[in-house]
Amino acid sequence: MAITKEKKQDILAKLDGVKSDSDSIVFVKFNGMTGNDITAMRAKLREEGVGYFVAKKTLMKRAFDGVFSGEMPALEGEIALAYSEDAIAPAQNIKEFAGKYKDNISIVGGVFQGVYKDAIEMTEIASIPPLPVLRGMFVNVINSPIQGLVLGLNAIAEKKSA
Repeated sequence: MAITKEKKQDILAKLDGVKSDSDSIVFVKFNGMTGNDITAMRAKLREEGVGYFVAKKTLMKRAFDGVFSGEMPALEGEIALAYSEDAIAPAQNIKEFAGKYKDNISIVGGVFQGVYKDAIEMTEIASIPPLPVLRGMFVNVINSPIQGLVLGLNAIAEKKSA
């Protein structure tokens, strides 16, 4: 279906906002999803602070042409954008939905901190644990030697008191 020039300008303005305000953009291939599934997915993405927008590929290419470094991945099929100021959230959420709707949704590529990435790289980015989990892992790394020292000192103290 053809869209008017005015509608195209609105879409290009939205895409300009996406590219300037987002730290991460994921190109999402989708097909065969029911309306209820898409509505549920959009609601979950919105809760996580991730935007989801469907646009024509030609308009995406026009909006993103020459803006990011690297080469834009090939966009085949029906493509949407998942984007956020959080660098990892869009990829993590789309990967989660790709596991749930196996043949209906997948990561095609994306933009991570100003650089185009292919599907494999974006999937690897999606595998990075969330920030609170990373902080917990860091605390465990720092705490482990201290805990070992305390246990050793405690064993020495018990041995001397016995």
